[in-house]
Amino acid sequence: MTTPTQHTPYGTPESPRLAVRGEARLEVEPELARISITVSARGTDRRAALDDLGRRNAGVLELIRSYGEAVEKLETGAFVITPQWSDKGRGERIRAYHGRVNVTAALADFTALGELVTRLGDLELTSVGGPWWQLRTDSPVRGEARCRAVREAVLRAREYAGALGAELVALVELADEGAETTGGPAVPAAAGGAFYGRSAARAEAAAPLDLEPQRQTVYAHVNARFTMSPPDLGE
Repeated sequence: MTTPTQHTPYGTPESPRLAVRGEARLEVEPELARISITVSARGTDRRAALDDLGRRNAGVLELIRSYGEAVEKLETGAFVITPQWSDKGRGERIRAYHGRVNVTAALADFTALGELVTRLGDLELTSVGGPWWQLRTDSPVRGEARCRAVREAVLRAREYAGALGAELVALVELADEGAETTGGPAVPAAAGGAFYGRSAARAEAAAPLDLEPQRQTVYAHVNARFTMSPPDLGE
């Protein structure tokens, strides 16, 4: 029966262990732009406030859907209807009802983005936030960064071994430290912020905003351990 070869944590003089770190950093164009829309309504009658909110929300959804394949994701978030109490007089008395609906949308077509956020911000009692630039979760860029980090680790290990007159023999361990993206959803673009709905007195349509996509930085890090042939340390 063959006894498995025992590997010591630090190698042996006959089979030295070499540990290196591989890194990669890519700067690429974003793949998606996410925006948030808040639709509001207010009235002294609860049912009227709800009706107004439903009408405005339907208008927002219809407008976003009219952009077809440019919109990759459309989701409705929180819905709130809140009574506002009067601070005057005795007893509890409701002064008005305030309602709002939060909607998020992700667009892959940035050509339509500037026009859409402008038209949304031009709607009554509607505010728009963003855009937040990002990569897709399954973006091939992430895999490319990881592959480059592995190749960097192998190249670095070969250079260290070559400096000692040795050669790499085997890969012992490859540990993925993960890849992360900066400039994603949590980082708004310079042109981001909030756009608020117009008043009824404004009849002219606003000019589309010129939005410049924010480049994304993808990092990948790996730790690799190899065995190498005995080094030639000379005299």
